[in-house]
Amino acid sequence: MYIPASFREDRLEAMHALMRAHPLAMLIVQGRDGLQAAPVPFMLYADEGGRGTLRAHVARANPLWRELDGAGECLVVFQGPDGYVTPSWYASKATTHKVVPTWNYATVQARGRATAIDAAAWLRRQLDDLTRCHEGDRPQPWAVDDAPADYLAAQMKALVGIEIPIARIEGKWKMSQNREMADRQGVVDGLRAADDPHRNAPLAEAVEGRIERQAAGRLAFARPSAEESGKPV
Repeated sequence: MYIPASFREDRLEAMHALMRAHPLAMLIVQGRDGLQAAPVPFMLYADEGGRGTLRAHVARANPLWRELDGAGECLVVFQGPDGYVTPSWYASKATTHKVVPTWNYATVQARGRATAIDAAAWLRRQLDDLTRCHEGDRPQPWAVDDAPADYLAAQMKALVGIEIPIARIEGKWKMSQNREMADRQGVVDGLRAADDPHRNAPLAEAVEGRIERQAAGRLAFARPSAEESGKPV
């Protein structure tokens, strides 16, 4: 993935946080007949392996899982907050007019060799973990055991597990770092404006988070190069 230096995110904990917050990722595999892709909700096991391990399941009828053996490295793309940025939010619009629209986003790409797992005990653990993760904050959470045993057994026969130890991981937070501070603050204000058609509170929080990290001295910031400044990235 092309990542200008000012947009690079190397902190594993930050990338893991995005993956947990946006678990529906695009799994991309080089199959026998070309690229295969499917949106899959993943569970991240951060403490397994140096960079974490991803687990999920897909329908047995989905041909993608049959491509995993011998497919080599696969790619899993997690998409965080994103949205359109109008140049009308930039303070510099009123002075230089050298502004154009762009799109801000945060994304994580994880790579590793995937294994298809057709084992009932493994699959049951994955279903239990996935359910607890997404039901845990409900006042009366649903549990896998709530389903009749025969019904559950039939459903599980229609699923196949997927496990991917993460070998490589990259993060890109394109949050207007290639603009002057006044322009970046204008983006935050615009994204939070109640009457703006492009209001986007999650993206505003992400842009502001990069500003705060820089102000606290936790994020080295180099003035953008001529290649980066004002150009699509």
